[in-house]
Amino acid sequence: MIEYRNLRVAVLGGGSVGSQVAALLLKHGEELAARAGAGLELVGVAVRNPDAPRDTDIPAHLITTDAESLILGADIVVELIGGIEPARTYILQALNSGADVITANKAVLANHGPELFEAAEQVGAQLYYEAAVGGAIPIIRPLRDSLAGDRVKRILGIVNGTTNYILDRMDTRGDELREALAEATRLGYAEADPTADIGGFDAANKAAILASLAFHTTVSLDEVYCEGITSITGDQVRAARKAGYVVKLLAICERITADGVEGVSARVHPALVPLDHPLAAVHGANNAVFVEAEAAGSLMFYGAGAGGVETASAVLGDLVSAARRHVAGGPGVAESTHANLPVFPISSATTRYQVTLEVNDEPGVLATIATLFSDHSVSVEAVSQSVAGGQGSERPTATLVIVTHEAIESSLASTVASLTASPVVSSVVSVLRVEG
Repeated sequence: MIEYRNLRVAVLGGGSVGSQVAALLLKHGEELAARAGAGLELVGVAVRNPDAPRDTDIPAHLITTDAESLILGADIVVELIGGIEPARTYILQALNSGADVITANKAVLANHGPELFEAAEQVGAQLYYEAAVGGAIPIIRPLRDSLAGDRVKRILGIVNGTTNYILDRMDTRGDELREALAEATRLGYAEADPTADIGGFDAANKAAILASLAFHTTVSLDEVYCEGITSITGDQVRAARKAGYVVKLLAICERITADGVEGVSARVHPALVPLDHPLAAVHGANNAVFVEAEAAGSLMFYGAGAGGVETASAVLGDLVSAARRHVAGGPGVAESTHANLPVFPISSATTRYQVTLEVNDEPGVLATIATLFSDHSVSVEAVSQSVAGGQGSERPTATLVIVTHEAIESSLASTVASLTASPVVSSVVSVLRVEG
């Protein structure tokens, strides 16, 4: 029997992911040791409440509330608490003690990533975070390693399973958002407070991480435009399907040029995705990340974006990598964030748009609308008109659906403002961006 060097592993958090990591580490310890070239000894699981029910049975002698003592006695610390504090403090404490850290915490990385990576670099430790974006989907390592020699141009990501489940159900079942959210909550896809998901905030955290990694530039959470799905209606989803699209909440990270300067844009918002695009076929609570690179071309990474055992898979992959690094010796690899590209606001981004208007059904309206678009340098690609409504009233109305060619966001915003103020427009029903 081969004898391995022993590495002490501490797990912080005994929730759905933490309990699965502990259980799998205990169950497959010998197999993981053979892959890593080192024994992986689980020395403890730090929890807030030792008596709380858990997804798996963790031996009682491994449960503790003393996270700090556990950290100081570990070679590798796995942080699965979530939230900003005390997770940030514990990660810094672990790194400063020389331990490698594995985390699935997108919030702490999006808000304090540079601080944490600098702390790791100062002591030669390594911070791993494959599970922070996309759950079981391997996307961090491909961006950091496999595509390190390429030039990533754009990332389109469905990175929140809750919102994808809701929008998919609205598309395939005809639900309204409220009904789809209730079902997502019943199935455990949505939290009791779903704000982080349906408000787009969870996806924005992940967009900041992906953009920073892909473009070798620090992109803070404050620099990510964020718009959730709370205003999406069943009518919009049905109209999208009729026009050959599905509605998806996308995290979009791309290189753009504004005023002759190359920079980065990161944004999260609902978008129309053509039915023939691979992301349109991502159903249920699954995630997918579509990467466009200069040399590699188009790549898509697809799979379960959340779930205790699925996320635990990514954590254990990082754990094996960390153990191999300890065996090989030497300092950790620093984050590559030295491109220092400027981060542009969404007003500098360019895309296509679908604008739905309720207008007065009278001669000359189309010409007036077309002029308003032209005045702001937004070119119209197609216009469709519904049967007139409001019959019998003094001013019957019609619905116009206008699809534009590519336009700068700031120009589209000015166009919408002019449309809203126009006497021929009863209301701007919706504005959706067209991506992919």
